[in-house]
Amino acid sequence: MNSPTVIALLGFIGWSLFLLVLMESIRSKMVLAKEIAPNGFNPENSNLSPFMQRLARAHANCIEGLPVFGGLLLVAVVTSNTSITDPLAYVFLGARIAQSLIHLASLSPLAVTLRFSTFAVQMGIGVYWCYTLFEALV
Repeated sequence: MNSPTVIALLGFIGWSLFLLVLMESIRSKMVLAKEIAPNGFNPENSNLSPFMQRLARAHANCIEGLPVFGGLLLVAVVTSNTSITDPLAYVFLGARIAQSLIHLASLSPLAVTLRFSTFAVQMGIGVYWCYTLFEALV
């Protein structure tokens, strides 16, 4: 089943994985270049560059949202209700990726406002999906 819901779920997982691979690739390069000891990393990268700190947060934001938003997409798939999630699945995924990219680019007041706006889109879609799925299942 290649519905927008399934593609968005896989895209969400893939984006989270991409951010993780990017972070670990940069960390590995730093270890190999002896810029930092292998055990010298803080989980939030607080002892590294501002970009690495933003990368860690962007990845964490994905992981924090995956159970909620990914769960809603999965519920739609397993209950054959992708007609509820399909229309906004790509909008959701686009907002998720945009949020991460803005986070990686800047922490300026404008960037933070834009980042929150993309998150608000995701929250609105999530609330709509949750309500509509609940209605369809009860």
